[in-house]
Amino acid sequence: MAKTKNYKAAQEAFPKEAVPAKDAFDALVKAPKMGFDQTVEAHFRLGLDTRQSDQQIRGMVALPSGSGKTVRVAVFAEGDAAKKAKDAGADIVGSDDLVKDVQGGKIDFDAVVATPDQMAKVGKLGKVLGPRNLMPNPKLGTVTPDVEKAIKDLKGGKVEYRADKFGICHVIIGKLSFTPDMLLMNYNAVLDAITRAKPSSAKGRYIKSVSISATMTPAIKIAE
Repeated sequence: MAKTKNYKAAQEAFPKEAVPAKDAFDALVKAPKMGFDQTVEAHFRLGLDTRQSDQQIRGMVALPSGSGKTVRVAVFAEGDAAKKAKDAGADIVGSDDLVKDVQGGKIDFDAVVATPDQMAKVGKLGKVLGPRNLMPNPKLGTVTPDVEKAIKDLKGGKVEYRADKFGICHVIIGKLSFTPDMLLMNYNAVLDAITRAKPSSAKGRYIKSVSISATMTPAIKIAE
């Protein structure tokens, strides 16, 4: 990231040492404003070897204050489920036609839900949706007959956490326009979810370090 004038100003103002979470968010929201509402993320460095299948973590967590993001949801469904999806506010609903659109490169959505009977069709899109982390997954609640709940959760601020190959979870927890208390509530919800997701095979220290940052700011380390 090129260090802009605002970035350097934030770098000078932010705490140099790890601080309690509340103090970290108090400092973060005072960062110089940009021409857009920056996304805030928490970064959890975990003591996991994600090359091992039993040390991979992935799940969804509802943010009490919402994510601040407008989420476009595509739903693979037919018949009554398709009607329920439209009534629930899905942005795109389809089946074979939606498969064709995705195969043609038309991907104008942020999340995907599918009813179980559609997965034979959606499975063909693995090479397209997989790399974008858009593939529906029953463990995440996005392969379900209850499309209404899935859509409500996604649009209401439910976000995914997933440890990457380095054992780090980068999780959206809101926007820089949020109050420190709103961000703190979201952070605590994510922290609790990741803590509860600790694999039984994980050895040693599980959460090694945590930091927070906005799109155009340096990170602030959070003390234990």
